[in-house]
Amino acid sequence: MLFNTLEFVVFFAVVFGFYCALSHRWQNRMLLVASYVFYGAWDYRFCSLMAITTIADFFISNALHESENEKTRRRWLLASISLNLVILGFFKYFNFFIDSAHTLLTNVGFEFSPVTLSIVLPVGISFYTFQEMSYVIDVYRKRITPAKSLSDFALFVSFFPQLVAGPIERSQNLLGQIEQPRRMTWDGWCDGATLFLIGLFKKVAVADVLAPIVEQAFSNPASHTPFSLLFALYCFSFQIYSDFSGYTDMARGIAKFMGFELMENFNQPYFASNITDFWRRWHISLSTWLRDYLYIPLGGNRYGTFKTYRNLFLTMFLGGLWHGASWTFAIWGSLHGLYLAVHKFMLDGRKPAEAKSNALLSLVKIVIVFHLVALTWIFFRAETFANSFAYLKGLFVAGGTNSFDADTLTSGFLAIFTLITLIDIPQFMRNDHCVMLKWPFPRRVLAFTALSVWLLLMRGTENAPFIYFQF
Repeated sequence: MLFNTLEFVVFFAVVFGFYCALSHRWQNRMLLVASYVFYGAWDYRFCSLMAITTIADFFISNALHESENEKTRRRWLLASISLNLVILGFFKYFNFFIDSAHTLLTNVGFEFSPVTLSIVLPVGISFYTFQEMSYVIDVYRKRITPAKSLSDFALFVSFFPQLVAGPIERSQNLLGQIEQPRRMTWDGWCDGATLFLIGLFKKVAVADVLAPIVEQAFSNPASHTPFSLLFALYCFSFQIYSDFSGYTDMARGIAKFMGFELMENFNQPYFASNITDFWRRWHISLSTWLRDYLYIPLGGNRYGTFKTYRNLFLTMFLGGLWHGASWTFAIWGSLHGLYLAVHKFMLDGRKPAEAKSNALLSLVKIVIVFHLVALTWIFFRAETFANSFAYLKGLFVAGGTNSFDADTLTSGFLAIFTLITLIDIPQFMRNDHCVMLKWPFPRRVLAFTALSVWLLLMRGTENAPFIYFQF
């Protein structure tokens, strides 16, 4: 059930109608049922899997809270982490590690027939697994007290606006809102409608427009000219940004309609002036999760320069594998780990210079960081190493002859240009994702009309799934 479908509009209209008529406790119960219906629309079998980890983590977190024995508490924590990682690992990585082991052993002379299974990856499993893990770890660290109600905790895990592609919420934010009555306001509805429209525009009028261009180039990079490959790489950079941030905008907008405030997950990442700044702006819920539950427990920057670089690299390497069961994702994460280590080395203990101290220098930095990030997207998008290296070779060595026609170039350019000028630059300048609502009335009407008309003109006949649903 995609946000950009009539099916979801009907679903949410029914849910919102009941929501407005019910009291706080019954709102939560209704939202829990609605969330499982929403999730079950993909495959009802996945609901039982989510329910198992939810029930287990609810009782484990309460046992953690009640126990004063540190060894017992560690056993409970290990039980929760093991359960979540075993389930995630089986569904997401079983065939990947079997195939990798087979390749490795074959290369050193051993032959065997690997066992592979037809495993369907439950949509959104990486997101809700990390959300549950952060909750149990925070209870173990005594930073939060566990939920008293199983149904409230189950809603925290399954809350349908952010269930399948985040943001990865912390209990301090979302669970607290679930446990307390919410208040719906006119301002909240206006903000929600604005965010939903912006997110829908990003998805339908930008990401889905750029997708065919990207597919054409990555499916056979050897046949394209370097200019076409560079253009397609720019297109993918903005496709994945628009697709993912568009989902987050819509999720936040839907939540705001019901009085919830989800965390910000993107903050104009392509305006970052260094790679550290990029990761403070891109997929914020994941980058902060990796920092708090992986980088810092590994030692962070507390044990010398070499271990700091090692911890950065390992964190991003594993962050890459979180995205998918493929070594191309591991390379993508490793490159970002290398970037972060190099940036930390260049700073040598100094704080980064203010981004706005010199406009020209800041612009140069932004362009450099964007191209460094775009280079890593090749490994993220390509399905195999061979495809990745063919794309890299095609960028720098003239060989192919295929070029995009004028209409394709124009549609791609207009999609990116509209995104940057009408949405990203105003939001970046005011640090406000609902900045359009602050504009004078004529300008506001013009902007919303332009977005709506462009959305209708660019809408295709098919509703493409969001890229991050596969993770």
